[in-house]
Amino acid sequence: MSAKHVRKAFVAAILAATTFAATPAQAAALCAPHIVQHFDLAKGQTPESIVLSPNGTAYVTFAKARQIAEISPGGRIRILATLPAPADGGAGTPALGFPLTVGIDRAPDGTLYFLYATGTADLTGVWSLRPGGTPRRIAPLPAGSLPNGLALDQHTRTLYVADSTGAVWKVPTTGGATVWASGEELKPTGFLGANGLKLHDGSVWVTNLDQGTILRIPLRANGSAGPVRVAAAGLTGVDDFAFTGRGGEIIAALDTVNEVALVRADGTHEVVLTAADGLQGPTSIAVRGRTVYVPSAAYLTGKDPNLLLAHLGR
Repeated sequence: MSAKHVRKAFVAAILAATTFAATPAQAAALCAPHIVQHFDLAKGQTPESIVLSPNGTAYVTFAKARQIAEISPGGRIRILATLPAPADGGAGTPALGFPLTVGIDRAPDGTLYFLYATGTADLTGVWSLRPGGTPRRIAPLPAGSLPNGLALDQHTRTLYVADSTGAVWKVPTTGGATVWASGEELKPTGFLGANGLKLHDGSVWVTNLDQGTILRIPLRANGSAGPVRVAAAGLTGVDDFAFTGRGGEIIAALDTVNEVALVRADGTHEVVLTAADGLQGPTSIAVRGRTVYVPSAAYLTGKDPNLLLAHLGR
């Protein structure tokens, strides 16, 4: 597909988000899925995490390229930063063996916060990038950690980080990091544990890829973590996720099985997108109105990393 056609498809998808009307029979599904952006695998453009600005601009981490990128509503890709490579090439990065940019979130002033995992003490941690600025590390994390999912509490200016070795870190935007939650529910059983992370309804919500679960950890009034509760299970290969805006309903990316699932507030779920819709190992989800953004990094398929858009069916 030419760049011109990609831009036209992207714009059409954004416009469709405001006009699509679902029928009752489509109430439990995502509708009209279609790819609006193809990325270059040879350049390491494997979109790991995504966050949206109010005007529809998307910001993604290209994991293998160690980059932060901006994608305009018209489909133009602009690389905002490339992080320095570790001296050993990232061979010591836990579970993966390569350095990667991971979770990302955005503050109202446009500052981007993101994670970098390298297996080295000099680079692993939480980074920030102000508009027009250069990236800087604001909080180191241990070399043996694997920071993955990230969410910003805008009221307290606190970042929460899912560490796939089995913890959640609490990081003020001014720097410093402490373990906020840990336990068996967050640990891996062979590959990756705590993965995606979101803040919702007074709690920190975390997925565990190996255990196939979505966990809810209450934020107590004093800022400490409450007891971990399994909110949903049976989600094979669950990566990152997003709330739809309809109570506790969630859209989750099931990376290893190449699916996207709708998870209801009672913990039950149904598969709503598959490889037949164009998925290539979905890694994360973003929701804007009734439009659902699904980046695929193609880690396992090895072809066509892309960005897919679909519409909430009710």
